[in-house]
Order: sequence, then structure tokens, then C-alpha cells
Amino acid sequence: MASDARDKEISVDDYVRYVDTGTIGKVLDIKTEDEIDWVLLDKTNLWYKSKLVEVLDEKDIKVKFTPTGREFDVEELKEKVAEMENMEMDSSVAEGGG
Repeated sequence: MASDARDKEISVDDYVRYVDTGTIGKVLDIKTEDEIDWVLLDKTNLWYKSKLVEVLDEKDIKVKFTPTGREFDVEELKEKVAEMENMEMDSSVAEGGG
């Protein structure tokens, strides 16, 4: 039985978040090697140590899909917009030639 960072059981088809980067993905497979549990995520097709992911409730999943099929994180997009809104525009930054 694989368990996550909070000792919750992980099953195939669960959605998990990699705690270091926030990557969210669906668990495709689970394996144990040298007494370490690993989970394979669909988004990256990479194996992650089970103790470095956390199982998400359906209400916690923030991944949305666009009509083109590309996915994005709504919260990440909001943060980027806020960063752009907080940028200061200053007329002395660049000078025109002439």
C-alpha cells in the first residue's frame, strides 16, 4: 500500500499534487522498489516518490482544460496576472532615438 506525505492511501486513478512544484496529475501506476513506493503521473509521465505527493480531494483539483485540450492551473494564471498588474510603468526606463 502506497501512502502520501500525509499518510493517506494512494490508489490508481487518484489525483495527487507533487508538493515541491505543485504539479497535479492522475496516478496511472504504483510500484515499490527497495522499500520505496513510487507513483506514475499522467501529466508528466514521470515517477514520483509517494511520500512527496499528496492525495487531492475532487474539490482541491485546480486543473482546467481549454477547448484546445491544453491544461493550465487557474491559481497559477491568477498569480501571473497579479504580478503583471503590480509592475510599475516608468517613462524614464527607455529613451527614444532621435
